[in-house]
Amino acid sequence: MPVDIVIPNVGESVTSGVIASWRRAEGDFVQRDEPVLDLETDKITMEVTAPASGVLHHAAKEGDEVGIGAVVGTVDESAKAEGAGATKAESKPAKTEAEAPPAKEPAPAAQPVAATPAPAAASGDRPRATPLAEKMAQELGVDLARIVGTGASGRIREQDVLAAVQSRGAAGAPGPASGEPATVAGPSRGVTRERMSPLRQRVAARLVEAQHTAAMLTTFNECDMTAVMELRKRYKESFEKKHGVGLGFMSFFVRAAVNALRAFPLVNASIVTDEDGKPGIEKHDYCDVALAVASPKGLVVPVVRNAEALSFAQIEAKVKDFAARAREGKLELSELQGGTFTITNGGVFGSLLSTPILNPPQSAILGMHAIRNRPVEHPDRPGEIALRPMMYLALSYDHRIVDGAEAVSFLVRIREGIERPERLMLDL
Repeated sequence: MPVDIVIPNVGESVTSGVIASWRRAEGDFVQRDEPVLDLETDKITMEVTAPASGVLHHAAKEGDEVGIGAVVGTVDESAKAEGAGATKAESKPAKTEAEAPPAKEPAPAAQPVAATPAPAAASGDRPRATPLAEKMAQELGVDLARIVGTGASGRIREQDVLAAVQSRGAAGAPGPASGEPATVAGPSRGVTRERMSPLRQRVAARLVEAQHTAAMLTTFNECDMTAVMELRKRYKESFEKKHGVGLGFMSFFVRAAVNALRAFPLVNASIVTDEDGKPGIEKHDYCDVALAVASPKGLVVPVVRNAEALSFAQIEAKVKDFAARAREGKLELSELQGGTFTITNGGVFGSLLSTPILNPPQSAILGMHAIRNRPVEHPDRPGEIALRPMMYLALSYDHRIVDGAEAVSFLVRIREGIERPERLMLDL
């Protein structure tokens, strides 16, 4: 009896998704609760598991957009695992017969000359390829049966076709019997086109929304990282030994941001619409700090809840956990929702200075950047120039709710917390 594979309800704001890949091929035997496909939504990428044990049948293709509650396949419970083995066993007699020596070998001269067929052609199966790959292969005169696909379940992609063309050009396009000289491959002018992922579409929409709806301005400052770097160097080993996690820069900036958010609560607020459709200001007595994290699928922003109540070790553990699960696509939807303030660190990619874009409906975002040694006035010896590890800071804010003086003072407060980390310890 077939059991439907249904797209589950992920969250209130998610209404559809795209089948990123089928983990198991058509006709495979799968176990109950085994992941069979990856569903990519505008929030997260999640696994969809088999509802029963049996033979898998696809009802939707990779790249198809499917709604919540849609049936994308079935699992035939009547087919047992032993059934798959029996199918293989039935083919053994034919194999034995084929391996037996023929009664009489034909004369060599009577043998026709034939090209070595590709496995797909020999079996009579049509090679599995994307529509774009098929079109490209037809235009370029490439035999798909001779290409090994690198896509999911061995599917041939347009990149595989291009690689075959380039390989053929490098080896000389004419066959060995043609007698024509080999041709030199020219520079590639191939073009590929792929659908924008739901996550990328969502990020793009939110960034455009922020620029169209908010009166966004950015103020800049710089901070001397000497004190924090020395503190980390002095206590790095003992901190990790006691707490089981390394002491990074992010915990200092989260604590500095929390300190500043408490001093300037409007930076931690949002503009909302009341029951009468009029704008209002929603203030928060908690600090839910969102941390921008790069993942293979795009930018994700998990939230550290009640950051004001967490220790340095707890913050570092959160940061490490978010980064690891973002790379694996294991973040949960609830972890990506909410947030009253965002921190993004372009410095890990080498960015020296940038203007971060607001994460709606938040009113501000802090941008961290790369640390570089620069000549500045020594903080303790006025008039003396010293080479110090400096970081540019950027605060983008919504001028509808945050005034310029307040934004500048907020960023100065963060700088003071980084340059004098004892202020963070003493909550000053």
